[in-house]
Amino acid sequence: MTPLAVFPQGNQSRPNLVFIMADQFRGDALGCMQKEPVQTPNLDKLAEEGILFTEAISSYPVSSPARAMLMTGMYPTANGVTGNCNSDNTPYRVELSAEAICWSDVLKQAGYSTAYIGKWHLDAPHPPYIDTYNNRGKVAWNEWCSPERRHGFDQWIAYGTYDNHLKPMYWDTEASREDFYYVDQWGPSYEADRAIEFIHKESSQSDQPFALVVSMNPPHTGYELVPDSFKQRYAHIDVEALASQKPYIPAKGTPEGDYFRTHIRNYYACITGVDENIGRIIRTLKECGVFDNTLIIFSSDHGICMGGHGIEGKNVFYEESMRIPMICCWKNELHPQQTDLPVAFADLCPTMLSLMGMKDQIPSTVQSYDWSQHFLQEKIHTPQETIQPYYYCVPSDPTSGKRGIRTSRYTYVVAFEKGKKTQTWLYDRKNDPDQLHNLASRKPSLCDSLNQKLLLWLEQTHDPFSSYLKP
Repeated sequence: MTPLAVFPQGNQSRPNLVFIMADQFRGDALGCMQKEPVQTPNLDKLAEEGILFTEAISSYPVSSPARAMLMTGMYPTANGVTGNCNSDNTPYRVELSAEAICWSDVLKQAGYSTAYIGKWHLDAPHPPYIDTYNNRGKVAWNEWCSPERRHGFDQWIAYGTYDNHLKPMYWDTEASREDFYYVDQWGPSYEADRAIEFIHKESSQSDQPFALVVSMNPPHTGYELVPDSFKQRYAHIDVEALASQKPYIPAKGTPEGDYFRTHIRNYYACITGVDENIGRIIRTLKECGVFDNTLIIFSSDHGICMGGHGIEGKNVFYEESMRIPMICCWKNELHPQQTDLPVAFADLCPTMLSLMGMKDQIPSTVQSYDWSQHFLQEKIHTPQETIQPYYYCVPSDPTSGKRGIRTSRYTYVVAFEKGKKTQTWLYDRKNDPDQLHNLASRKPSLCDSLNQKLLLWLEQTHDPFSSYLKP
């Protein structure tokens, strides 16, 4: 399943890694994509200096499952994170296992100095629940990550999940479960401050490479919780005109149509604020003289429908949910270009390790693609038959959910309840890029062909849903 990797040759010491992700940042919401009226000058510049992946996707577009796939390179039924980490799913052991081997464990074993800053969301809340606002309702969401569960990260300035972006909370490296603190600062700004401190410190220690993750929560919901300076940049947007350009946005006066119109300006404001703080981190790499030997990756765990298709959230197979931004930059090693290579968030696990010279250390449990051979091409050539999976799981019922595949042209998804097929979706994204027309009933032979590809995928990855697809 994993293509043969090619490694950087010649004048290279072990590279540093800076991995930046922003939650719920959809793939078209970059200025350089020229699809949405959003300002991202720093990410646009990074895209000019690196590789911009225009067809990157999240295979399970919701927070915890996407993050678990990123860390382990395993798909949900293999890594056990079949839904979001919250108290509803805690009885079903939905959290990242302490025994899983993550790419960060590999880097730590290889002698890297490591740090994780920001949102983690891979631990199951358990009573007595931590006294934060998002643990006081019917469902508890937030949980501390104990040191033995941090998968090789030395420095820890993080939280489970917490959406008050203007007063975020964190646990530091040595903090106990009850010893968290609040910050009167916008989350991405505070996290960039801490990242800059780490880079300054580590860049003065030339004998040890570093790996830094900065996981920003915006543009996650809480869209209005963004500094006014960023809101002002979008006050001029004609929201009605913008909505009219997107046929999948419901009409004004409908709940989801009004949701889009209410929040889209602030969503863009959050993105521009994230972009500004990413720019600060990249400038620090350059000022400290480590930019040239640092693999920089920017991406997101998933996108967001924002009212599109009648859906406020994500966790669905529409492009606004599945498509994510992805930029990879490594001066003199990766050739700047734009590509439609369909890299998934989960694929970054083996791909990063291979690019950093550790192909032999990729855990045997990894199921996702190693694209390093393609990343290193002077002109990336996209394989014709590449597919990527789509997942939706029900932690309380492993016989129900959805499975699908996304090809270069089609999105094909099947729903199951109690092991029985209940519904099928087929979208031709070439002729119907807005995914307005389900062709499943009109294209039975095409569905049969795609069903065989999906079945083969599920069998290769030992997914129990493969038995439900067989005649």
